Amino acid sequence: MFKKTHCLVLLAAAFFWSPVVGLDFVQAEEENRVFEIRTYYANEGKLDALLARFRDHTVTLFKKHGMTNVGYWVPADNKENKLVYMLAFPSREARNKAFKAFSADPDWQKAYKESTKDGRLVKNIVNDFLSGTDFSKIK
Repeated sequence: MFKKTHCLVLLAAAFFWSPVVGLDFVQAEEENRVFEIRTYYANEGKLDALLARFRDHTVTLFKKHGMTNVGYWVPADNKENKLVYMLAFPSREARNKAFKAFSADPDWQKAYKESTKDGRLVKNIVNDFLSGTDFSKIK
């Protein structure tokens, strides 16, 4: 139940706040659109470096490779060093193609290497894929 509520709250926040903070607006146009919620658990003492890597490199590179940045959040009481974010894609196939291109991008490889020179930033990644319901404003 908590996980479902968590997903719904993130979708609602993304819909209302993404245009305000300059993130890509999610259009309810595409029949096969899929959303991906990703939760990164940062290693102890590495959350600030992870946030900096996203701020300075990852978000721009995601957009370069056709990913729609919906929103990025950290829990108010972040005892687990989490970064939670949502991306949107035209389809699962488009998602896989975008991540493959992103992973091969020399700019990403350079940013990753530089950011991990003092140790890995992330210890675990959890992701969920979501599709809009027939009554959702975001699909």
